[in-house]
Amino acid sequence: MLVERDEVLGTAAAAAAAARAGEGRWVLLASAAGMGRTAALDAIVRRESAGGAMRVARARCVPEEAGFPFALVRQVFPDDVAVPFSAPAGPDEQLVLHRLVACLARSSAERPVLLAVDDLHHADEPSRRWIGYLARRITGLPVALVLTECLDQSEPTPLPPATGTTVRLRSLGAPAVTRIARAAGLTEEQAATCVEAGAGIPALVRALVADLGEGPLPRPPSGPARSRYRETITGWLGHRADPRSRHVCLALAVAADGGTPDGPGLLDQVADLCPHGRPPSARSVRRLGRMLRHPLAREAVLAAAEPGETAALHTRIARLLDESGAPATTVASRLLRVDRPGEGWMARSLAEAAEEAAGAGRVAEATAYLRHALSGPHPPGRRADLTLRLGALELPHSAAAGIRRLRTGLELHTDVRERAAAAPALSAALVAGRRTDTALRVLHQASRGADDELVQVLQTLGALISSHDAAAWRSAVARLHALAPTAPVTIEPLVCGLITEYEAGAGLCSAAEAVGRVRTRLAAPVDPRLRTAWLGSAATLLQWADHLPEARALADACLPAAPTPPDLTDAGVQCLLSVRAEAALWAGDFSRVVAENAPLVEASAGQGVRLPHLVAMVATAHAEAGRRAEAWEVLAGPGPSGADSSWEWNELRYARALLHAADGNWAAAYEDHLACGAGQAARDFVSPVATPWRSGAALALVRLGRRREARELAEEELRHARTWGTPRTVGRALRAHAAAVGGRSALDSLTEAAESLRSGPAPVELAETLVDLGRAHIEAGNGRKGRDALREAHAVAERLCGPAAPAPGGGTGNGAPPVLAGRLLGVVEEALREGRVRGRPRATTGAPALTAAERRVVELAAAGHTNAHISAALHLTRRTVETHLTSAYRKLGVTRRAQLAPVLAREAEPAAPPPPG
Repeated sequence: MLVERDEVLGTAAAAAAAARAGEGRWVLLASAAGMGRTAALDAIVRRESAGGAMRVARARCVPEEAGFPFALVRQVFPDDVAVPFSAPAGPDEQLVLHRLVACLARSSAERPVLLAVDDLHHADEPSRRWIGYLARRITGLPVALVLTECLDQSEPTPLPPATGTTVRLRSLGAPAVTRIARAAGLTEEQAATCVEAGAGIPALVRALVADLGEGPLPRPPSGPARSRYRETITGWLGHRADPRSRHVCLALAVAADGGTPDGPGLLDQVADLCPHGRPPSARSVRRLGRMLRHPLAREAVLAAAEPGETAALHTRIARLLDESGAPATTVASRLLRVDRPGEGWMARSLAEAAEEAAGAGRVAEATAYLRHALSGPHPPGRRADLTLRLGALELPHSAAAGIRRLRTGLELHTDVRERAAAAPALSAALVAGRRTDTALRVLHQASRGADDELVQVLQTLGALISSHDAAAWRSAVARLHALAPTAPVTIEPLVCGLITEYEAGAGLCSAAEAVGRVRTRLAAPVDPRLRTAWLGSAATLLQWADHLPEARALADACLPAAPTPPDLTDAGVQCLLSVRAEAALWAGDFSRVVAENAPLVEASAGQGVRLPHLVAMVATAHAEAGRRAEAWEVLAGPGPSGADSSWEWNELRYARALLHAADGNWAAAYEDHLACGAGQAARDFVSPVATPWRSGAALALVRLGRRREARELAEEELRHARTWGTPRTVGRALRAHAAAVGGRSALDSLTEAAESLRSGPAPVELAETLVDLGRAHIEAGNGRKGRDALREAHAVAERLCGPAAPAPGGGTGNGAPPVLAGRLLGVVEEALREGRVRGRPRATTGAPALTAAERRVVELAAAGHTNAHISAALHLTRRTVETHLTSAYRKLGVTRRAQLAPVLAREAEPAAPPPPG
C-alpha cells in the first residue's frame, strides 16, 4: 500500500500516456534513503504494463558494477552483442550511444516501452551518459523512462528539463504513519513509536509495524528474536549504503547517544566528520538526527558499527564539544566511551567534570571520571594529583579504597615538598579510618629531609592528629609548648589554639581566656596548609565558650554547601564538621543536625570510615526530636577497637548514656557515663565543657538511690564548671548538684542555674532546669512560682519542637517529617500534669505572650509609626507606649523596631502539616 504517493503515480502515468502516444518522457524519482523509491517504481511498472499496454525493460544498478562500463545498458539490451565492454572515447562513444538509442527506437516501434531503472546513483559512468543521451532524444520515441535515485549518495543526474520531470519522494507525515499503524491493529502508543522511530521513512515504518505486531520493542528475552526494524537499518548500513552515508549515520547515532549535542551548528559539524567526500545536506542531517534520538534507531545503527568506529567518533565529538565550550561533564560523558584518554585535553576535561559532578553531590559520577582519567598516560606529578583527588572522593564510601589510593598518590611524588604536601591528606584519611598511629607515622616520615618550616607545619598538624590518641596527645602538647615561643607567625595561631584546647579540657583556663586568645589571632596570617586546622581549633574553642553563631560562621565559611561532599582528607574539615554539628545541637536546632550530617553518616556506615562524633550528634538530635528508635539505630554501629582512644568515642559513649537515661535505664546510663569519664581522663580532659559525664552520672546515681556518690561527682563537676565559667556548664552542673543535695539547697542551686542559663544559648539545659525548678517550688509549697517555671519550660520546649529547618538546597534533609513532638516537650507536659497546671500553659515568650494592648502597639510600630503617632492613635500616654514596647521587645526577643515586622510575620506563619503517610 502506497501512502502519500499520488503525485508520483500521477506524474508517471502522464509520462506513460505520452509515450504511448509517441511522445516519450522521462521521470526521475529522487529521495533520501528508505523513502520507498523501489516500491513506487514497482507500482508504476504494474500499473502501466497492465494488460500488455507497454513492454517493460528493467535494470537495477548496484555498487559492485559501478566500475564496469555499460553494466546498466547491458541489462536493458541483454542480447545485443554491440554493447561494448570498455568505455570508448570521443566520437566512438557517441556512435555507441546513438546505436543503442536507435536499437531502443526499433524495439518500441512494435510496442511502447517502459524503461524502469532503479538506483541510478550506483550506475557506471558510461551508462549514465547514455541515460542522458536518451533523455535528450526521447521526445520522438514511444518510450517512458522512469528512474530512481538516492540523493544522499550522489549529485542529482543532470537530465534535460524540457523532456521530463523530477519528483521528490518526501517522508511520510505523522498522520499517514499513524493511519498505517492503526490499520495494522497497533495501539496509539505503538503508533507513536512508529512516528518517532520511523522518521516517516516507509521502509522503517513497515518494519516497525511488522515488529510491533509481534510484541513490544526492545525484545524481551522470551520474545521473538528477530527485529525487522533493526535488520532494515543494519542491512542498509552493512551492504547497501556507501561509505560516506554509513559514516554520517554512525556519527549522528554516536552524537545522539546520551543526548543530541548542543550548540549552534554542532550537529552539522558532527556530520562533517565524514572523511568520504562531500557532506550530506543539512536537511538530511536534521532528519537523521531527529530519528536517531529514538533509542530503537540509535541501538540499531550502533549495532552495525565496528568496535573502533564508535570510540573514534566519541573522541572526535568530545573534541568538538570541548572546543565549543560545552560543560565539562558533557565532554567527559563522551570520553568515558574511549578506552584510554591519551591526550592532555582529555584528562583535563575528565578532571574538570569530576569537580563539577562532585560539587553537585554526584560522587559516583565524579569517581568514574577520575578513574577513567587515570587510565591514560600522565607525568608522575599529574598522575599523583589525580590519584589524590580520587582517593578523597572514594574515602567516605570505602576507607580501604580511599586510603590505598591516597597512599599511591603520595608514593608517586618524589620531591620532598610535594610528598610533605600530600602526606596530610593520607594522614587525615587514616584518622577517619581510626588508624591514628599510622597517620602520625606518615607525617613523621614525610618530614624527613624537609626544611625547618615544613617540619614545623607537619609537627603542628601531627599535634592535631594526636588529639585522637590519648597518649600521643599529651606528648604532642608538650612539644607544642616547646615550639610556641619560636613558632613562625603563620604557624603560631594553630599552636596556640591546640594548647588552649588542652588547657580548656584540663581545667587550666576559663572560657574568657580562651576566647581572648582566639579573637586576637583570627585576623593573623596563617600558613595556607594550616588554615582549616586553625579555624577548626578556633571554632571548637568558640563553641565551647557558647559563642555558637561565631563558631558556626567559621565552619560555614570553610565547609562546602550541600550537596557537595566535605573533604575528609583534610583534618581541619573533620574538626569543622564536628563543630558545625555540635553548635547546632547545643542551639537546639535538631533538624539541622540531622539534615547536614545524616547523609554523610549513612554514606560512610559500614565502609571503614568511622565518624563517631557525627554519629553521636545525629543520634542525640534524633532522640531530642522524639525519635528514639532512629537514635538507637544510628548508634548501632561498631565501637572502638584495639588501641583506638580517640576523643570521638567519648562523645559516642556520652550520647549512648543520654539515650539510656531517656529510656529510664539508669544503670546503663551510669556505666556509659563512667566509660566516657575514663576516656576523657586518659586525655587529661576534666572539664565538663564537652561531655559533662559527671552531671549525667550524678543524675543516674540519684535515680539509683546512691545520693552520696552523686553529690561527690556533682560538686567536682560544679568546681570545674565554675573554672570554665560559661552559663551552660555552670547551669548544667548546678542542676546536677541540686538533684544530688535535695532540700532547700536544691532550690537555691536550681534558681541560680535557671538565672545562669537564661543568659546563654542553652535552650535544652534551660528547659530541663526549669522543669526541675518548677517541681522543686511545688514540693516546697510555692505552687505559683512552680507553675510559672513549668510554663516557661513549656514555652522553651515548644520553640525547640517547631517545624524542621530546611536542608541546604531545599527539603528537610533526610526526608524526616517536621518535628511535632520532642523529648523535652514530653518531659515538660508530664511535669505540668504532675503539678496540676490547668489549661494550656500561658506563653511567656513570642507573639502569643503579648497582651492585647502590647500587640496593638507592636503592630503599629512594625508598620513604621512613631511613638507619637501610636500615642495619638490609641489615646495612650507616650510613657505607656514605651512601656508596652519595652515589654514586647523582651517577649519577642528583639532589640530594635526594625526587627518587629519580620518576627511577627514569622510567628504568624502556619506550621507545615506533616506529609501524608
